[in-house]
Amino acid sequence: MIKNYKPIQYRHELKHIINPLEAEILNRRLNLLFSKDHYTLNEGYYDVHSLYFDTPDDRALKEKLNGVSQRHKFRIRYYNHDLSFIRLEKKMKHNGLCAKRSTKLTVKQVQDILNGDIDFLLKSGTPLMIEFYSALKGELLKPCVIVSYQRQAYTYDVSKVRLTIDRYLCTYKNIYDFLSLDHRKIGVDDFAVFEVKYNEFLPDIVKMAIQGLSQKTSAYSKFAKCRQIDW
Repeated sequence: MIKNYKPIQYRHELKHIINPLEAEILNRRLNLLFSKDHYTLNEGYYDVHSLYFDTPDDRALKEKLNGVSQRHKFRIRYYNHDLSFIRLEKKMKHNGLCAKRSTKLTVKQVQDILNGDIDFLLKSGTPLMIEFYSALKGELLKPCVIVSYQRQAYTYDVSKVRLTIDRYLCTYKNIYDFLSLDHRKIGVDDFAVFEVKYNEFLPDIVKMAIQGLSQKTSAYSKFAKCRQIDW
């Protein structure tokens, strides 16, 4: 039996490219005002590892670089080298708003996907897995890049605000090592990326907290930056 998708809510998303000093000042400010994300380690951050998929003609990358207003891409993600909680995600953009669907995967299922053994997706009865299967078959999606970085994240219940500072963006040459990443990473960017996501409106306390950023909002993409690495 195939389950139906739950209704999805698109959210506002603002991105700022900031320098390391701004990132440190901003993090201290956010730490005083908001709650830390539940993935946060004792060190005050957590690691994010994502494996992205694209078509043979790089449709997802081209749509991002060309600023296509309605687009999507699939990725598999886990945190802090913890393989007990892995997610398949479909990230969607529509006229500047963003949304995400996700479902859990096991280590074996991820390894099967990497090996091209994907029939379990079709048999799962899970809408997102079935949609991913259709994209793998119909659009010839393949794993294309690993995107890793360190994240400091905070939340605020009003309007479901989420604030993140991402630093130390890197990638890895062999995408099939996604489940066993080592220290042979390739640094990509020295900038920090500050993102603000929220539902209906941006609360005044959040506006106050992010005042003084030197950079205006940006269309920066960690996915695109890592895809453009010249091996």
